Amino acid sequence: PCGAALGENCAQAFDRALECDPDSAFGSIIAFNRTLTAEAAREMAALFLEVVIAPDFEGPALETLSRKRNVRLIRRPAVLPAVPALQVRAIEGALLLQERDDHRLAPEQSRTITVKAPGPREAADLQFAWRCVKHVKSNAIVIARDLRLLGVGAGQMSRVDSTRFAIQKARQPLQGAVLGSDAFIPFRDTVDLAADAGIKAVIQPGGSIRDEEVTAAANE
Repeated sequence: PCGAALGENCAQAFDRALECDPDSAFGSIIAFNRTLTAEAAREMAALFLEVVIAPDFEGPALETLSRKRNVRLIRRPAVLPAVPALQVRAIEGALLLQERDDHRLAPEQSRTITVKAPGPREAADLQFAWRCVKHVKSNAIVIARDLRLLGVGAGQMSRVDSTRFAIQKARQPLQGAVLGSDAFIPFRDTVDLAADAGIKAVIQPGGSIRDEEVTAAANE
């Protein structure tokens, strides 16, 4: 994803998501988990869109988007029926079958390992970053603040490169932002980069043989 955000309504959520990376939003697939409103459709109409997915569309929203050429509009329930969620990947002459990652981390399942604990606002942003980062190709780093993505680093050869890329993509001061990593942070360089950029909190799975070194960097 080149952007993601929560908002008080569809239009605000869209605007906040678009701010993350408006350049990459060209030719977008945009998804909502609420009925798409006419106001949001008018905001989106200025973009080159490929697909819009929502549980439903208000009549005027449907009319606005239907006037755009070659846009696919898809109605899809925000919550699908509870069926076995399996993913299939092809590997030269074979198939890999695995369960889809539907797990949602509850706040009580996370653990603060530094001297300083995140405040309520940081904790909410960390939860948001964690929900987003699993949909980014590894090595995956996301930066978030105020329940919206600011920068995304995806598919780089090292985690520190993904961190540099996410900071670069943000194109704004990151004071008070948080960082999410889809796998353990192997060296302190990622934490040092984040701190230099103004990032105040990190969420990651842990499990590196250098976890103590990474934690010490965070404490510093």
